This record gives sequence, structure tokens and C-alpha cells, in this order.
Amino acid sequence: MKKIIHICCWLFIATTLNAQTFSTEKKQDAQGYTYEVVKNDLTGVRVYTLANGLKVYLAQNTDEPRIQTYIPVRTGSNNDPADNTGLAHYLEHMVFKGTSKIGTQNWETERKLIAQISDLYEQHKAETDPEKKKALYKKIDEVSQEASKYSVANEYDKLISSLGAKGTNAHTSLNETVYKNNIPSNELEKWMIVEKERFSELVLRLFHTELEAVYEEFNRSQDNDGRLVNFELMSALFPDTPYGQQTTIGKSEHLKNPSMVAIHNYFNTYYVPNNMAIVLVGDLDFDKTIKMVDQYFGTFKYKELPMKKLVTEKPMTSIVTREVKSPTAERLTMAWRTSGVGTKEAMMADMLSEILSNNGDVGLIDLNINQKQLALNAGAFASVFNDYGYLGMTLSTKEGQTLEEGRDLLLAQLDKIKKGEFDDWMLQATINNMKLNRMRTFESGDGLATSLYRVFIQGRSWEQNLAEINEYAEITKADIVKFANDFCKDNYVIVYKRKGVNDKLVRVSNPKITPVQLNRDAQSEFYKDFAKLTTTELAPVFVDYKKEIQSKKVKNTNISFVKNNTNTISSVYYVFNMGSDHDKKLQLAAGLLDYLGTDKMSAEDVKKEFYKIGISTGVNVTNDMTYISLTGLENNLPKGIALLEEVLRTIKPDQEVYNTQVAAILNNRENAKKRKESILNALVNYAKYGKESRFRDILSEKELREMKVNELTDLIKGVTQYQHQIFFYGNDLKPIVNALEKHHNLAANKAIPAPKVYPEPETANKVYFANYDMVQAEMTRVAKGDKYNAALAGTVNVFNSYFGSGLSSIVFQEIRESKSLAYSARANYGMANDKNLHDYMTVSIGTQANKLPEAVDAISALLADMPKIEKQFNNAKESSLKQIASSRIIKSNIFFSMLNAKKLGFDYDIRKDTYKSIQNLTLNSTNEFFTQEVKTKQYNTAIIGKKETLDFEALKKLGQLEEVTLEEIFNY
Repeated sequence: MKKIIHICCWLFIATTLNAQTFSTEKKQDAQGYTYEVVKNDLTGVRVYTLANGLKVYLAQNTDEPRIQTYIPVRTGSNNDPADNTGLAHYLEHMVFKGTSKIGTQNWETERKLIAQISDLYEQHKAETDPEKKKALYKKIDEVSQEASKYSVANEYDKLISSLGAKGTNAHTSLNETVYKNNIPSNELEKWMIVEKERFSELVLRLFHTELEAVYEEFNRSQDNDGRLVNFELMSALFPDTPYGQQTTIGKSEHLKNPSMVAIHNYFNTYYVPNNMAIVLVGDLDFDKTIKMVDQYFGTFKYKELPMKKLVTEKPMTSIVTREVKSPTAERLTMAWRTSGVGTKEAMMADMLSEILSNNGDVGLIDLNINQKQLALNAGAFASVFNDYGYLGMTLSTKEGQTLEEGRDLLLAQLDKIKKGEFDDWMLQATINNMKLNRMRTFESGDGLATSLYRVFIQGRSWEQNLAEINEYAEITKADIVKFANDFCKDNYVIVYKRKGVNDKLVRVSNPKITPVQLNRDAQSEFYKDFAKLTTTELAPVFVDYKKEIQSKKVKNTNISFVKNNTNTISSVYYVFNMGSDHDKKLQLAAGLLDYLGTDKMSAEDVKKEFYKIGISTGVNVTNDMTYISLTGLENNLPKGIALLEEVLRTIKPDQEVYNTQVAAILNNRENAKKRKESILNALVNYAKYGKESRFRDILSEKELREMKVNELTDLIKGVTQYQHQIFFYGNDLKPIVNALEKHHNLAANKAIPAPKVYPEPETANKVYFANYDMVQAEMTRVAKGDKYNAALAGTVNVFNSYFGSGLSSIVFQEIRESKSLAYSARANYGMANDKNLHDYMTVSIGTQANKLPEAVDAISALLADMPKIEKQFNNAKESSLKQIASSRIIKSNIFFSMLNAKKLGFDYDIRKDTYKSIQNLTLNSTNEFFTQEVKTKQYNTAIIGKKETLDFEALKKLGQLEEVTLEEIFNY
């Protein structure tokens, strides 16, 4: 009987997500522009090719009046010259520095000085005598100081943020460099004006300070285990091609000896229209938009690209073993090299990885390793690039387990596939989940835009991307078995990440850099003319919770409903005003749901049942809330509710499973004390809240070991007895209510227990230091503010933009742009998320240890006196207003926004008050806020770094210094 039900579920999903035939059609709009569309493409993407070869991808998404923009360039670190690795990435940074029009006060004078700097760098690169190199760098610093008098730092960001842009950034990888912005739809033409100018030429302005910022990024990569492992993996997989022999960040000796000439040559070679694309997804008009794109970007000149030198990798015929050492926990990564994107081999590797490990947690690794807790965690994945790719598997060992034992566990799962020992239904379920994931991706503007720029980088058509799912659907179990046997042999790379001292760290002293002038008040002629341009302003739209959220009382339970107007993927949430503050065991109990079955089903069977019907489940326990969720095709949600309720009602205790989970928890705790990120997080929490904090208030090892699993399963079984509400985001509420009435306890009336209240002690100029072997030092300063005050929301919004966040903020400009003291520099006044809690001011930097004294002084100076630049403040204010005016609270966020507002004491969209407040804001009133809430506060400081490299006398300037142990900050 059960098998029949499963088949019916598959048939339903197959019907709902049936295969579509895709074919490209050429059409012409009223203006004569030819474009391509794909038949049966529900996204409605249009693909244009301008006369100069520029690809333009347009799609509409009217969720809010904004447009996600991407400008991808089909080049990356694989095209770096062998003697200038890191060039593509460094160039990406420099594209933010402006042109001969953007970012300059006097181009004719500045141009000559930049040319002189370029000549000096060529001499510096060729010079081998260390003392002469120092002398040349000193000269570079002197000329750079002179050149900075004529520059305007971060003018590009000021221009783009004045539009109300969000997410301004870029990234570089092997085959791509991508520039991104999210803008209000009414500012589209102004965005094009800026970007057209930006990509028309390259000016290497403020070069040597940005070079130091890139080197800081290089240092951060050395402190990142994931990158270290990936460097070794790629190097071994690709010994003959740039894929493995040229990292995107580059070699340290190349970063320290750059060539401005080489960077210009690279830009002129690859940043040409026939190697670039414009991707725009959002609230746009197709005909008007393509006309504008052609007007601004159609003027770029087509240029032949150089013939790519074909270098191929020799077939792998043996196992290649590499090792990486660092203080963190041990793990391994193994990989088989595949061919590139769109190839049958890459697709087969992708399907194989899904059979091994998938988001339904029912792959062989998921069930046979993770579910049985035979390792801390393990998984499989497929990475694909333009020319090559790889099938990978990873595993983190538990206490007492060797990496070699972990390797054998992974290989055993691969052997099962080779023998065909996996369920037949896995393939169809995997295809259906792929289709669901595609629907989720395409429903957001950013998701669709990302898919489009990737298609361009890969050199594929949109039709090929859409039709690929049909090719996946044709793969059979026999195909998978044959592929695994033919492909996965002893021809892989394995990287063991062992615990130990990393003897490959590169520690360097920073050259003496004279802080460059920022000229914050200055504006280029381009900026002045740009500021005169006008657009039709967008009016803000604030959500009406009472209108958008339907409510239905069923017995003692309130059911809220928000209509899904996008697709058939829907969600049900059980929402409890109860979290770990109410019961510390809640988080522990929630974690057990993954490992315990019921009276009738094993935990593995439960996961399989959810996966078969395309429903994903989740439990999220915060300090004051618990959410149990179901997400998937709406027609299957009633089945999901029935299954979830059965699990919650009949979960079966298993002490042995619990004991294994406790061992994993204790193992993870020990591993956390070895990771830089975890230690920094714990240290900042300690500096903020002291010993009586929520972070330190955990179940002890003794409590964990002595606890009976029945306590936790009883908690799970009884959770729906507590007062709670239901939220449904979807199309038709009636079937959901029917399912809830049939399976759920809607008469729940058990009172929520009182939560534990944690103190918020005063910050008092104390410095807490934790020792960790790393290249950089990370410092965070935090000050306790007053209790939440809604009247400050507008001021805080603009202050954060002006002072501490973004490329044109005061902190970023002063710390990174002018003084080159850190790669990461930010400040944020964080308002409490509950009306009964306090705000906190936080300032964070990541820098080389030997730069820390200067960084300490620079941060202290900024916290003592906020620079007051009227033009920059007005820009931040205008940007904040435009962001609010063009943003919309939509979909399921409507409900959760309402919950957040209630915690602050409101029953309406509080952005309405924020917007009004910003309109009346002045620089003087913002400075008054700074004086009262930032300048006069006492700060505690958390700092992590290698003890031998830090200047503790500099740290003592910040307050009373105390070295704390890991046991003190973690409380275990």
C-alpha cells in the first residue's frame, strides 16, 4: 500500500513539474531591436546582442520598484599573466576608483603624476636590490601623496549610492569578474550614465593604498582554512593549467611587485563589449530599457579578443595526496576532475553528488554517515567551471577518528553506488527537487539575474540552461552505476587538513605609507553635472499588516495567511513565543528531530517520505522564538502537515542515539575553540555581556551526559500543547485549515513559561585579548547604549550610512582609503530588536598585526570627533530616503516583519516613521546623536591575534587589558 502512495506522489509532482520543450525564437520590438526569447520560458527573459557584440539580458520582476544589475566580464584569474597573478582581482578593485572624469579635481595634473607612479612601479618591479626597491617605494609614496591632492576618494560610490543603490560590490574568480548593484527602477538611466563612464576607461588612482588593502585580503585568506584547503585541492587537480596554478588572490611576491602597465593592458584586452554583458532584472520596461542600453553602451567599440592558448590537463591515473595544517579541527576533501559546464560528464557528476548527498538529507552519505553520526559531518558536491570541474566529497572527523577512517567511510558510499545499492525513486525525486529549486531561484530578481550572468560567463544560451533539466531527467540508474564505475577510480585528489602549525604562512611587514588626502568636500565636474539630473521620485509604500495578513481563529489558535501571487511553492510555520531563554533544552530537542524516528518509521524513513513529496522541513530555535516550518509544492503541504504531526506526536526516544549526539556536541564545542571565527564571536560576546551572558549559559557536559532522552522527546511531543500561532504563505488557505483541523492540536492553551532575563552590564573601557596563531589581528569595540528609542530610527539609519557602512563612509575612507590600515573597517549603531533591550555601538577592523597601533589611534580619533562633511551627509540622507521609497515588504516577509514590529511595540510598518524622521534630519542633529550616543560612551574591546606580534602598549590606550582563556569566554 505504501508503495502505491509513493508512486501517486511521484506522478503528481511529475505532472506539476512536467518536462517542457524549450526552443529559441527571434523577435523584433517596435523600435527594430531583435531579441531572443525561449518558448515555454515562464521568466520571460529577453536576450539582445548589440551591434558591438554586447549581450543584454532583460527580465521583469515587479515585486518592488527596483532592478538588480550585473555587469559580468568573461575573464578572471585564469587570464592573469604568469608573472602578474592576482591582476584580474586587483583590477576589479581599481574599477571602483573612477575615470578621467569621475574622481578627479584636475585630471591634466593628476594624469601626469599617475604616469610617473606607473613608471616608478615598472622600475620597482625590475629592481632586485632590496634597498633600492625601498627607495623606489618611498618615491612612489611621495608622488602618490602629491597625486592624491587632485583626487576625490570613492566618488564612484558616492554617485551610485546617491541613487539609493544597495549591494554595491564586485567579485573575481577563475573565469569571471562581475560588478553588481541593486538600484531603484526610476534611477536606471542615471545608473547607465555612471556605468558607461566607469567602464569607458581605466584610471589607476590611489593605487598604492588599494594595493595594501588587497594584501590585507591576501592575509585574510591565509587565516581561512577553507581557502587553504581549496588552494591545495585545485593545485593538485589542475597541475598544468591556471585553474590550479594561479589563485585569484595571487602570489604575495606578485602583489608586492605590481605593474600598472600590465593592468592597463589586461583592461584594454578583456574589458571590451563583445566580452561583457548587461544583466537587468526587475521593474523595467523592455523597449525603453534596451533603447537606453544601446544609447549608452552601444558606443563601446568592438575589439577582437586574443586567441586563447589551449592548455589541457593530462588524465589523472593515480591518487594524489596533499596536506594542510592549521590550529582548527581535522577534515578531508577528496575530488575527481571532470570536464566543463554543459558536458555529459559534468551532469553525471552532479547527479552522482545528489545521490550521495542532497538538500533532502536522504543521500547515501546523509543516511549512512551523518544520520548514523559516524562522523561530525560529511557531504558531496559538484563544482563546474567553463573548461573543467570536479566531483567532491568532504568529511569532518569526530573525536578519536582518523582522517583515513573518514576517507574509507566516504569511499564506502561511493562503492554502494557502483553496486547499485540505492533506491530507484531517488533519481525522480532528485529531478523534482531540482525543478523546485529552480522555481525558488527564478522567483527573486537576484536569483534570476545571477542565473543569467552565469549563463553568459559559461558561453551558453538561455535555452541550453533551461533545457538542461530535461537532459538530467533522461539519466537512468544504470547510467549512474556505469558512470560511477568508469569514472570514480583511484584517480582522485585527497587533501587532509590536519591539526598543527601552518608553516606556509607568509608574514610581511607593511611598507611605510603616508596617508593620502581624501578631499571629502571636493567634487568632480562630472559629479556636479550628474547632481543636476532629475528623475521622477518614487513614493514610499508602507505595508498595511491588517490588509495584507488575513487572520482566522480556529479554537485557541490564530491562523495568519498571506497570499502568494508568484508561484505554487508555499510554506506553513508553527510559531511559538518560546525559545531557549524559556527552556535551554529546546535547542537540544530540536537537534534530535534529525536523528530520531517514530513508532512506525525510522529517522531515515521520515527523511525519505518528506523528500519524496518535495517538502523540506526546518526547526529554528532563537532565544525567544521557535519556528517549525514546512515548504514545498502547495498541493503537497497537507501531506507534509500530516507527516510532521505524526513525527511530533510519536517520536521514539533512543538513548544510544542521544548519547552519540552528545558526543558530537562536545566534539563541536572543542572544535569551536580552535576556529578563529568562533573565538572572535565568543570574545566579542564576552566583551559585550560579560560572564552572565546567554552565550555562556549552556548545558554543561555533566548535564548533557546525565540527561535522559525521554526528557527531550517529551518536550517535542508536548510542544504543540503550548500557546502558538500558525502562518501560511500560499494560495488556498482552506486545504491547509482542513489538514490542521484533522492533524494539529488547535486547542493548545498551555501557558508559555517565563523566560530567563539576562543582564546587560555597562561597558567600561576594558580590553579582552585572546591568543590565536594568525597573520592578521581582528579587533571589535563595543559600547552599550540606551534602551530602544523608536524616535532615533531615522537618525541611526543615516548615521550608519554616513559614518560606518559602505565604500564612501567616514570609517572606510579614513581607515582603508586614506591610511590603508585594514581591509575590513566598519562601524554600526545597532538598535535593539526588543523595546526592553539596549542599543549597542560596534566598530570592527581586521588588519595586519604590525598595523594595529596605528589602527587603534585612527579608530579612537574617529570615535572622539566625527568628521562633518555636509555634501557627504546629504548624499547618505538622500540614499536612505531612496532605499526606503523603493523597497517593499513582500511575500512571507510581511508576516515576519509584523512580528518584529510587535516586539518593538508597534502594530504598523515602522518604516513610515523612519522615513518621515529622515526627511527632517540635519548634519547638526546627527552630530548631536554622535556626541550623546557614540562619543561619550565607554567601550569594551575584544581583540584576537598572535600574542608575539601584537603591541600591547597600544592596546592599553583603550583601557584595562586582560588576557582571557578560551574556557572563560566559552564557559566550557
